[in-house]
Amino acid sequence: MMCAISLSQPRSARAWMGDAGLVLKQLAYLVALAREQHFGRAAESCNVSQPTLSAAIRNLEDEVGAPIVERGHRFNGFTPDGHIVLEHAKRILAECDTMRQGLTMLAEGLSGRLRIGAVPTALPVVSQVTGPFYVRYPKVSLTILSMTSSEIVRGIENFEVDVGLTYLENDALTDVRVKPLYEENYLFLTPLDGPYRDKETITWDEAAHAPLCLLTPDMQNRRIIDGIFRSVGRTPAAAMETNSIFNLCSHASAGHWSSIVPAPLLRFFGMPQRTKAIPLVSPDVRKSIGLIMSNREPTSPVARSLFNLVVPLDPEAVLKPPTRMATQ
Repeated sequence: MMCAISLSQPRSARAWMGDAGLVLKQLAYLVALAREQHFGRAAESCNVSQPTLSAAIRNLEDEVGAPIVERGHRFNGFTPDGHIVLEHAKRILAECDTMRQGLTMLAEGLSGRLRIGAVPTALPVVSQVTGPFYVRYPKVSLTILSMTSSEIVRGIENFEVDVGLTYLENDALTDVRVKPLYEENYLFLTPLDGPYRDKETITWDEAAHAPLCLLTPDMQNRRIIDGIFRSVGRTPAAAMETNSIFNLCSHASAGHWSSIVPAPLLRFFGMPQRTKAIPLVSPDVRKSIGLIMSNREPTSPVARSLFNLVVPLDPEAVLKPPTRMATQ
């Protein structure tokens, strides 16, 4: 498969295989450069000097017979040939890692590192996924990354994450396996002594008139919220935007703003002080969140094991509101 990255004047397959270890290092340096967008940072991430990394990439260019990196005083991107090499490099390194995991699993049991990308609103729930997995496979190290839904899809495509915990209904999901885990519903989090203090439920139409703290438009949750408001003919008054789910809660407790938050967020972290959580109705909306992983073969053993182990979560444990809906 390594011969696939040759673009012109390819070396023989025997020569490629003889230099396999060196080529893999060169490919790893190339992927690091694409990730860091900077020669110095890429070298640091690979624990080598910058001249070593630069020389390795120049040697790789000699191997494939084509320029890979746009030349300049600093990193200026990849040539068209370089993008092709980079795509193959990611695939080769991912398949080598999958091979190592498979061989290690036969000898010692499942080990390695599992990288999970999770949308911010699913972060309170992710421990219910990783906990049972760690009990079953304690030799596997876990990395949890907060990512937008589009970043998760790109991460899986580019071999940067193994599994995603994301919305299943709104973004187009192709070439992935899907496992629904739970449904997300929404609450109107508002100051305890504010104008909505006496309400037991609130419609989306009414909520649109409040000064709202909402997630930024690049977040899938925000796009869902905007879509619900559009369905009732309203545009929310986003008085404040944030990319942190915790800011949704803290600013509601400040007394000036209200927020629309997923029920699991309050279920796992409790009610912020001086706030009240009111169920949103008309419409009563629930969105499916679940695991996704690449559908290509061979699949990562750690990703496949997580996918096979995890079962849908108990709705009562995820969606049931906190026992105290308000705190003084």
